[in-house]
Amino acid sequence: MLKLTSPPRHDERLNSKTDIGTPMTGQDHTHQQWEDALTFVALKRDRQAYAELFNYFAPRLKAFGMKMFGNEQQALEMVQDTMLNVWKKAALFDASRGCASTWIFTIARNVRFDMLRKKQSRKDDISADDLWNGDYPESYAEEAADNWDIQLLSEKLAPHFSLLPPPQREVIEKVYLQEKTHQEVSDELAIPLGTVKSRIRLALDRLREALDGARN
Repeated sequence: MLKLTSPPRHDERLNSKTDIGTPMTGQDHTHQQWEDALTFVALKRDRQAYAELFNYFAPRLKAFGMKMFGNEQQALEMVQDTMLNVWKKAALFDASRGCASTWIFTIARNVRFDMLRKKQSRKDDISADDLWNGDYPESYAEEAADNWDIQLLSEKLAPHFSLLPPPQREVIEKVYLQEKTHQEVSDELAIPLGTVKSRIRLALDRLREALDGARN
């Protein structure tokens, strides 16, 4: 059994305005390099490998959290919880079920839903008088159900992302895991909007075939 130690602290780096806004220099790490980094964290509790993962993914997770919550404090909380899970659960990463970024953003989505569920439970903490007066906020329950449907769909699809060609996988991860709009993906990757939509359509066809095959 792996001995878990306290993860390195990166609070100062995460809260630094210059680090968050500064793009990486040089060539981005490949999927294989991030998978190797997770392996080092899992087997050796390698702090340098974890630091590299943190420095690369934390700014991206923070941007994702800001988009989801519109609140920096909540975004930072999501990042810290996500990266703590990465440190603790690196041994659970299975490259055959998806690449490192897919796994990490899936954790982030789960953390986000946990945060939303806790927030929801506080809203639903109503009194008996509220029930008698018919003031129960049904829309909250419907919204929570929709969120869980999206989460379950993502968990079913994510293991099959590794089957996609890299261009399709990159687009589908940004749209369905990072929840970016088609236009945002187009701008970020510097490709036409039509190309984004085409890659999504081709990727969804492949994923549908993969899901059908898994059910059979």
